[in-house]
Amino acid sequence: MIFPTSYVEIIQSLDEFDPKSYAKTRNFGDGQVSRLSPYISRGVISTRQVFEALKARNYPFKLIEKFIQELAWRDYWQLIWVAKGAEINEDLKQPQTSVIHREMPTNIENAQTNIKVIDSAIKNLKATGYMHNHMRMYVAAIVCNNGKSHWKIPAKWMYYHLLDADWASNALSWQWVAGANSNKKYIANQDNINKYFHSNQQHTFLDKSYDEIAEMKCPDVLKSSSYPKLITNLPPVQDLKIDSSLPTFIYNEYNLDPQWRKETEGNRILLLDPKKFSELPMSPLTIEFLINLSKNIPSLQIYTGSYSQMRKTYQMDVIYYKEHPLNTDYQGNMDSRDWLSSIKGYYPSFFAFWKKCKKEIKY
Repeated sequence: MIFPTSYVEIIQSLDEFDPKSYAKTRNFGDGQVSRLSPYISRGVISTRQVFEALKARNYPFKLIEKFIQELAWRDYWQLIWVAKGAEINEDLKQPQTSVIHREMPTNIENAQTNIKVIDSAIKNLKATGYMHNHMRMYVAAIVCNNGKSHWKIPAKWMYYHLLDADWASNALSWQWVAGANSNKKYIANQDNINKYFHSNQQHTFLDKSYDEIAEMKCPDVLKSSSYPKLITNLPPVQDLKIDSSLPTFIYNEYNLDPQWRKETEGNRILLLDPKKFSELPMSPLTIEFLINLSKNIPSLQIYTGSYSQMRKTYQMDVIYYKEHPLNTDYQGNMDSRDWLSSIKGYYPSFFAFWKKCKKEIKY
């Protein structure tokens, strides 16, 4: 799986995506999915931009509603992060039950569960930075509900490897699977995996009924656990060339939009804060990906350090940045993100949020 990084190719991918069969096939490993998520997560394109592009192609709303709903899920998770802040780092609605440790099952990390499509997907994740959304749910269910691990460290492990790493989507989805952000746990079994990933494997620890799996103890293959080594390698510190007479535009791992205020001359800086990456590490593959994406922004300079360090070192009188929950230490002029709708605030239920969102955007 190769994701192009030139803006021209990204927009071409958006233009070529045909969402008509998305609803019927999206849960299959070879289903019709957009593969736009790395660009949305890195802020190269927005959920609104994707929606408007599909709307302009005159697809009937009802035909592509399921895909639009998935765009809304992205905004929904982000809005929970905005509303709850650091609370999403812990069990949000109720404690995860049946937890026996807060580590990572070793045989998940090493792709040795003996479930062939699971192991293959984990190896592919490490090699490419991609994992199908349905497969992510399977892995989370195996880790949390079969392996009895608390969701947080494994969620960080998956976030680390994903090119579309989005902490809101990742943390809150893992909590949803683990029952900390939902009314019940999500359970996977071998028949379901076989169906959606075209396998015929039998005699695994998941080759049981859902009722049996819900009651089973941690299988031997998942008992060994440890803390994964998640290390971020950032570019070395380099001096910036700043024209203090011009405004400064701050980009980061969640905002790499080459269209943002592009008509205004200014200093353009990709700010990579080591402290934030120590809290939410990203793999070398992801760092390489986001730096390649940043090359779509002319005259962009990279600064490895904190916002406060940068301000102490360089004179920047007028600063602009985009809103994001990780940008609470930024100061200056904050531009709003390009949300799918104007609906804001915390909704404990996605469908309560979607009801209002749909009412506004339906055409």
